[in-house]
Amino acid sequence: MARINDNYLKLPGSYLFSEIARRVAAYKEKNLKADVISLGIGDVTRPLPKACVDAMQSAVEEMGNVETFRGYGPEQGYEFLRDAIAEHNYKAKGIDIKSDEIFISDGSKSDCGNIQEIFDNNCKIAVPDPVYPVYLDTNVMAGRTGKLLEDGRFEGVTYLPALPENNFSPALPKERVDIIYLCSPNNPTGTALTKSELAKWVNYARENEAIILFDAAYAAYIAENDIPRSVYEIEGAREVAVEFRSFSKTAGFTGTRCGYTVIPKELFGKSENGEKIPLHKLWLRRQTTKFNGTAYIIQKGAAAVYSDEGQRQVKETINYYMENAKIIREGLKKANLTAYGGINAPYIWLKTPTPSWEFFDKLLTEAEVVGTPGAGFGSAGENFFRLTAFGNREKTIEAVNRIVDKI
Repeated sequence: MARINDNYLKLPGSYLFSEIARRVAAYKEKNLKADVISLGIGDVTRPLPKACVDAMQSAVEEMGNVETFRGYGPEQGYEFLRDAIAEHNYKAKGIDIKSDEIFISDGSKSDCGNIQEIFDNNCKIAVPDPVYPVYLDTNVMAGRTGKLLEDGRFEGVTYLPALPENNFSPALPKERVDIIYLCSPNNPTGTALTKSELAKWVNYARENEAIILFDAAYAAYIAENDIPRSVYEIEGAREVAVEFRSFSKTAGFTGTRCGYTVIPKELFGKSENGEKIPLHKLWLRRQTTKFNGTAYIIQKGAAAVYSDEGQRQVKETINYYMENAKIIREGLKKANLTAYGGINAPYIWLKTPTPSWEFFDKLLTEAEVVGTPGAGFGSAGENFFRLTAFGNREKTIEAVNRIVDKI
């Protein structure tokens, strides 16, 4: 009998969103007429921008003709998409990122989970608390953490509490760490780091030869001027940071899958003998070995995001979701619930009067509304709850009315 990877057994229970689905299914089984509205899992509901659909349909026609058919594409991504990303998301904003420093993938979740493979298992990691589960869970799977402690944290991991007391901007770690996960705008809190707050992390990484893994999947939702849309807006970040971005929440690609990772060529790690090794080289080798690239049809659709029509249509979608966020925030205020976020991100992080799973069950059974318990994002998420603005307008309004009436 083959020996399993025992590190998987360290993970507590099921994946957060699987547990939510299980509880909702059990409730519906007992209540066949239930009309449950989900403001929980962060999936989108608006259709793909028409510019993207048109580009994908055109690409399908190409694939159906011998003269324009394409087989395996470049693992790093087609140049037309990488060039468009470099131009619109970086160069147009005065940021020096070259197209060959961009790696196209099937989404930032995959890259955030897989990036840890290029680092030694003895690297000390720091994660925000609360945090998107993928950052921590993939390191547990890899054996980079110790056992799960009674307080719900893993030994050997440096946790960075993000709470109202520090404006959800965690303090620098007291001990040296090698790898720092940051997410801004943040999932789950819906808050974002200012330029000065992010600069302190870049400075820490430079002083301690650490690496920042910066998840900017929600950058397109930023509305305030002092919130950086890229870590590379901060001086020196090219030497210490990897950035992850996605088309999922920006342009509705959750079902078609496309994202990208930026690894500047000035970014180095070191080998066992102390030799400086470019991380760009390691990630390229990892991707060419384990990944065959994102489909040509999908990449053509993603490139259409940067057309004039694509930009207009994406903005309309983002405005739609952020209006939902406003509706949720105002409704929670009427219900006398304290809420954060929803200004630069499509997530609202509310303070619960009871433990978060208890609040989940109350919201489900009394209002038939689903959210995400904060405890599922880490121990500092207890007594908090995440709601998303990705629902349709009518369902969002109905869900908020139920919360106001029932909770």
